[in-house]
Amino acid sequence: MTAPAAAVVLTGIGKRFPGVVANHDVDVSIRPGTVHALIGENGAGKSTLMKILYGVQAPDDGTITVDGETVTFSSPTDAIARGIGMVFQHFMLADNLTVLENVVLGAEKLHGIGGGARREIRAISERFGFGLDPDVLVETLGVAARQRIEILKVLYRGARIIILDEPTAVLVPQEVDALFENLRVLVAAGNSVLFISHKLDEVLAISDDITVMRRGTTVGTADPATATRLQLAELMIGEELPSPETTESTVTDVAQLQLKGVSVFASDGREVLQGIDLTIHRGEVLGIAGVEGNGQAELVEAVMGMRTLSGGTIHLGTEDISGWSNRRVREAGVGYVPEDRHRHGLLLDAPLWENRILGHQTRKPNVRGLFVDRKGARRDTDRIVGSYDVRTPSIDTTARALSGGNQQKLIVGREMSGDPVLLIAAHPTRGVDVGAQAAIWDHVRTARHEGLAVLLISADLDELIGLSDRIEVILRGRLVGEFDPRRVTAQELGSAMTGGGEAA
Repeated sequence: MTAPAAAVVLTGIGKRFPGVVANHDVDVSIRPGTVHALIGENGAGKSTLMKILYGVQAPDDGTITVDGETVTFSSPTDAIARGIGMVFQHFMLADNLTVLENVVLGAEKLHGIGGGARREIRAISERFGFGLDPDVLVETLGVAARQRIEILKVLYRGARIIILDEPTAVLVPQEVDALFENLRVLVAAGNSVLFISHKLDEVLAISDDITVMRRGTTVGTADPATATRLQLAELMIGEELPSPETTESTVTDVAQLQLKGVSVFASDGREVLQGIDLTIHRGEVLGIAGVEGNGQAELVEAVMGMRTLSGGTIHLGTEDISGWSNRRVREAGVGYVPEDRHRHGLLLDAPLWENRILGHQTRKPNVRGLFVDRKGARRDTDRIVGSYDVRTPSIDTTARALSGGNQQKLIVGREMSGDPVLLIAAHPTRGVDVGAQAAIWDHVRTARHEGLAVLLISADLDELIGLSDRIEVILRGRLVGEFDPRRVTAQELGSAMTGGGEAA
């Protein structure tokens, strides 16, 4: 008997943009009924390759074969018609619609919008262990359930080859385990999964085959049964895997940020923060762990002057900043690395030197008197690019043209400029490769050693444990426990984040 044709074969794929070669000579072969991991640094060409496979962009060179037949895609509709579906890192769901309504949106012709669609959704959910009720509103569901809806959407449209882009970025360990169980059921049924991730432990745990990309091309394959994290990291970046571990304590007894009884109501009347008490000292990193949507964003916005308090006070040093504007908080020396760099951290179509000014437009070196100091801003952007290893042809390059890791390093460099007294870092290494991740960790450790106070919010529990001096867990708007990062495990934190376990 002959072996079945590969589910997907990408051969000699090349893609060029003005001044940039995004892909060249890329070869990937995905076996049917397997999880195939694709890893590489930001800027290695993974995103472009996925857009080509999903029909968003056409390759300049090479061929795509699906189930043994050479295909040409001019749009995602063509890819979907050949059984390829993609689940993006940022979910595309309408909170005010039900699971059923989200799933059938744009695919009403398949099974209608009523009983037929409901039966199909229930059948898929039961077959693959998703546990989803078609009639539940999405706004009532957690992150893990929302991700299962995204996977269900592509299966509903007939996908047999599923691209997952950073699917575990916002999941706690227990949710990652549940997702992996779902993926094992999927591939056992003959489906194929292309799994894109920077988390090498997870890649080794779930994949059957691994392809490594570097600088736009494939540089090797690995067998997860014999490969190690160090070997994969060396293939990706040419050096050993970095660690977030911080061994030396630099915590002082000087309180830099104090929240006492801080409460915040949402616009719909819900209390999203309830009596928050916390203190961060100079030279200290306080980590906040929590499943997304439990008040982390509101906590950051309250400190940054972007939300009105319904109760309590916030002190920065000796100053009560409870009613201060965002601009005044910024001018007092608070740096801010936002959770979503595209929406809140960058002007994507502006050059890098203009992005250097963003959020700091009232402070030197960006202004002289009442006017923007172009020369000063450009000089300091050159300094940030050099000091933070932002890889760009020019400071006149737009932010959109940079890889995710280089965008993040630019933001971190900007927010560390001007000698801040407090840094609020929300998911500072989300979606960046191990090289950029290591650079950001080093800058945080250096600034901490120099007396900077850091409020660190992260879904990467290894990062929280490695960088933090203390960890607080937030659940439904309350701080429910403090943990010692020298003793706690990721599993214990994950349990506390979902309502079980006690602080050590």
